[in-house]
Amino acid sequence: MIRLFVGIPVPPDVRQRLHVLAAGLQGAHWVSPENMHLTLRFIGNVEEYRGDDINDALDAIHEPSFEVTLSGIKTFGRGHMVHTIWADMVREPALLHLQGKIERALIGAGLDAERRKYTPHVTLARVRKSPKGKVAAWLADYGGLNLPPFSVDSFALYRSHQGHGGANYEMISSYDLG
Repeated sequence: MIRLFVGIPVPPDVRQRLHVLAAGLQGAHWVSPENMHLTLRFIGNVEEYRGDDINDALDAIHEPSFEVTLSGIKTFGRGHMVHTIWADMVREPALLHLQGKIERALIGAGLDAERRKYTPHVTLARVRKSPKGKVAAWLADYGGLNLPPFSVDSFALYRSHQGHGGANYEMISSYDLG
């Protein structure tokens, strides 16, 4: 089995600006800059032979390039427990259109439809055992993120390798836009 997802590589200058935020919150496991990406579709564990069908489906997508703007920081969690801190973005119709085409292509390749509503984001940290009040205090200091737009010229299929220090991501294929 291999664990896959589709994402947009974040440019190095944007990754560096996001990495600067990685401080001051006890219990947070920060994503390393080289692993930062804009999530388009989590695929999950699939049999290795399915990778070719997934690659072919994604390779058939042809869309123009566009820009996205990261703005604000939010959290995922339940009740009083936060488990993920992420960079939000200004809603971009071209991004949502691309994500919809990817979803339809993956369904056509035999994958189940994603049940969760798509929330475009760049994961910054996973949080364990950090009280919600501490996360709220950190968000008060850093949550006003507003970066210049960056160009999206490609998207990629990634493989996730689980390890002792968290996941590491390997780009398997890249698909040009434009």
